[in-house]
Amino acid sequence: MGISWEVVESGPTGAHRTVLLLPGGMCSARSYGELVAEPALSGTRLLAVTLPGHAGAPPPEDFSVESYSRITAEFAHSAGADVVVGFSMGATVAYEMVVSGAFAGPVVLLGSSLSAADEPRFLRAIVGLGPILGPLPYAVVKKGAAAMVRHAAVPAERRAQLRADFLRNDTEDMRRGLHAYLRWLNRDDDPARRLCEAGVPAWVVHAEKGDGALTAHERSVLEACRHVRVVTVPGTVYFLPGEVPRRIADLIVEALAEVGEHGQESAG
Repeated sequence: MGISWEVVESGPTGAHRTVLLLPGGMCSARSYGELVAEPALSGTRLLAVTLPGHAGAPPPEDFSVESYSRITAEFAHSAGADVVVGFSMGATVAYEMVVSGAFAGPVVLLGSSLSAADEPRFLRAIVGLGPILGPLPYAVVKKGAAAMVRHAAVPAERRAQLRADFLRNDTEDMRRGLHAYLRWLNRDDDPARRLCEAGVPAWVVHAEKGDGALTAHERSVLEACRHVRVVTVPGTVYFLPGEVPRRIADLIVEALAEVGEHGQESAG
């Protein structure tokens, strides 16, 4: 499909297992720096990629979540990925990969939103103001996201790198991406039930405060699903891969242990 992926690879080349890491919206592959340095993952091949149209990467023709799912699943299979880990927007793409049948391996979903109710109201407001104010709302979002990095519990040099990545985003790409994301969030298809019915091992991870949430219905469905583990990280965490990398690394190790039974397959 002509996608030029920005890839940051770490770990031994001949590793037995490969994990694909999908960053959050407006973030780059470099946002996984703390996680890939965790000793628990030292024997695993780790591929972090920047989603097209984010952090200055060339945009895709189609910003829909479904399209992201298809092109990312193609990359995952070509790279031999056994497990997919996604944060925020990356988790949305990973979710769609498994519920669509494009990827059948274990997934770890960090700070994922399954519906519009999981996102703050200002997101809908920003998208609604676009037709009136043009690129201005998205420029505000870009600067605000860059400023939010100061809350991340990572070293100062890493905060500077993350901020620089946020500022690389193009406002027109942001507009198209947010519109498509909001359309996806507003569908009415019981997303928690769809994840359970996908039948793949899944870890759904949120902090007690800071990175979004699940509705009461979503949480009850997922907690009752034998394939899904709902994990709540104590305290306030805005940036799960960078602030609690050891905890996330342990969950990835758990996911890798499930690969023998489920492996990487495609229904299509």
